[in-house]
Amino acid sequence: VQLQASGGGLVQAGGSLRLSCSASTSGFTINAMGWYRQAPGKERELLASISSDGSTMYGDSVGGRFTISRDIAKNTVHLQMNSLEPEDTAVYYCNAGARRWGRSNVIDYWGKGTLVTVSS
Repeated sequence: VQLQASGGGLVQAGGSLRLSCSASTSGFTINAMGWYRQAPGKERELLASISSDGSTMYGDSVGGRFTISRDIAKNTVHLQMNSLEPEDTAVYYCNAGARRWGRSNVIDYWGKGTLVTVSS
């Protein structure tokens, strides 16, 4: 499974960004997809995840500002981020849990990350 994230960049505080992640999944079935971020000197944290049935989960730091969505047919997940704050500056990573066809174990896959910088 290969994940390609896009949409990061520089934005002013209070602004919005939309991250996208496309998955190449030949031979695999994706269960959940999600977004994480890692700021300098901090651990990677979960922002949001969405399962194959559309159910979502959000991390505590999101505070209702972020929305995750998924296009299952296109194997794409999006993260709409509003009211961005300088504290949101981090590298954002796309994640997918996937099973190889015929197997039951789910493996985590990660994209390379996209940098989001929020200026004050």
